[in-house]
Amino acid sequence: MLSRSEALELLRRYLKDERMVKHCLAVGTIMRALGERLREDAALWELVGLLHDIDYDYVGRDMKRHGLGALEILRGLFPQEALEAIAAHNEHNGFRPTAEGTLRILHALRASDHMAGLAVATALVMPSKRLAEVRPETLARKFKAKDFARGVDRERIREVERLGLSLEEFFAIGLEALRGIAGELGL
Repeated sequence: MLSRSEALELLRRYLKDERMVKHCLAVGTIMRALGERLREDAALWELVGLLHDIDYDYVGRDMKRHGLGALEILRGLFPQEALEAIAAHNEHNGFRPTAEGTLRILHALRASDHMAGLAVATALVMPSKRLAEVRPETLARKFKAKDFARGVDRERIREVERLGLSLEEFFAIGLEALRGIAGELGL
């Protein structure tokens, strides 16, 4: 398996948009924290989160191919369930996972992907524009505000409940993880 630094190097080779790289860093750190909390392979979960959008530029941002290109790039580097979770995190490409164990990591990835978006959007409307100012209760309020961060799919975030976690617990786990890399994210 790749190390985090090797995965980040690979990500930067394929993904040129620094904002997207930061998004992948955010998702990766939330995935690691979830993996730790759920007693999963936290290192693998982090890499899945880190590399979930590796093919975004590779497929020309075509949502019908996004995720499938990642299979080409990452084949042989990860267990099948990890590859399938990355491919299936985008429902627009028609990919359906078949490997046993994929659904658990897939639910975590989908929830983390959109929770990262919600947390960053929330930080950016705070006076200091810092994650340190965001509280789980703030995320819960923003989650309920349908006109806030419209690109964030609330149902995707709710997939964490399929893993046995409440939204409140997920917000706390995710925020704590994101604060640990706030410098890398510029937040």
